[in-house]
Amino acid sequence: MRTLNYLLLAVADPARSAALYTRLLGVEPVEYSPTFVLYVLPNGVKIGLWIRSEIEPAPKAAGGIEISFTEDSKDAVRATYAAWKALGITIVQEPTDMDFGFTFVAEDPDGHRLRPFVLAE
Repeated sequence: MRTLNYLLLAVADPARSAALYTRLLGVEPVEYSPTFVLYVLPNGVKIGLWIRSEIEPAPKAAGGIEISFTEDSKDAVRATYAAWKALGITIVQEPTDMDFGFTFVAEDPDGHRLRPFVLAE
């Protein structure tokens, strides 16, 4: 059986991206080099930050993909929003109610979208 458990993000500068993702994910990378950084989250999901210039075949421009984070409540979404805003992360959608739940959207330095949310009741 195939298992989806690994996200690989093409980034311009793995060290710069790692500085952000270490704070966002709350874990230290298990692998760290000038061209690649790897995180293993407590739930087993892996996130790799690979320098874009070394990926073959070369990746196309990113678009339409988001990394989503499930939160426990609207207050948790608001707390994440405040924490990320304090870190200087670019916010592209302020906290809002949508048909699926309460959410906001941020972007990492490479334009990858990050969406914390709590499902609507």
